[in-house]
Amino acid sequence: MKQSKIIGIDIGGSTTKIVGYEDDRIFGPFLVRATDPIASVYGAFGKFLNANALKIEDIQRVMVTGVGASYIKDRIYSIPTGKVDEFRAIGRGGLFLSNRDKAIVVSMGTGTACVYADQTDVRHMGGTGIGGGTLLGLSNRMLNVRNFDDIINTAEGGNLTHVDLNIGDITRDILVGLPPETTASNFGKISDLASKADIAMGIINLVFQTIGMIAVFASKADRVNQIVLTGTLSSVPQARAIFDGISRLYHVDFIIPEDAEYATAAGAALAYTRGLPFAEIS
Repeated sequence: MKQSKIIGIDIGGSTTKIVGYEDDRIFGPFLVRATDPIASVYGAFGKFLNANALKIEDIQRVMVTGVGASYIKDRIYSIPTGKVDEFRAIGRGGLFLSNRDKAIVVSMGTGTACVYADQTDVRHMGGTGIGGGTLLGLSNRMLNVRNFDDIINTAEGGNLTHVDLNIGDITRDILVGLPPETTASNFGKISDLASKADIAMGIINLVFQTIGMIAVFASKADRVNQIVLTGTLSSVPQARAIFDGISRLYHVDFIIPEDAEYATAAGAALAYTRGLPFAEIS
């Protein structure tokens, strides 16, 4: 078999994501949850080979990125291995999956990072500590719900009018550009009658509205209206409606591409195939 497959691995604080890359497409994306970065890499790699009926000798190269990549000091199973700057991987992966030439790419993980990316440049613009860690932490403290999927399920049917203070609650005037349903204060109107679903939806709304506004500010600074959303939080089903609301207010285009969770891993693999800078691990 031709040795042409590149493996991209994004090693995060709590999850490790892996994709294969060949013939200008990604294949076999999946993630494993583990707190030990080295164990998670080797576990993910083994499962990836098994799931895709591959052998070690089928792999041309492994490219790693993410906060946990600093722990990788040796080649993965003696395969040539490189380390890619995480912001470069975020930008390249976001553009590739969204089929865009230029965009603000937002990586929504434990925290959130925003990068500007085009075909020649990737630049970190900033970010926020608000992200998946916030979602889990607040849900744990306020709802005694600790599992990511359980938070999403708990929020089903939640009513934000029992939690958030809106513009229409504080003024009868018509404010140009701010319809009455616009949030004035997250959790600013929480009621004693608010259900667990209402509170869970309020937490999700707070996290995504904050991320959305950070992304809007970044897009305005660089005059780029295309915002590509990537990372673990891109799979939250309630996200789309929240970002659609921000899009209508600020005339930006939020894009959630297929396999958005794996954009950074894809970007790591692309760094090698596109001849971008990386550090060789010997």
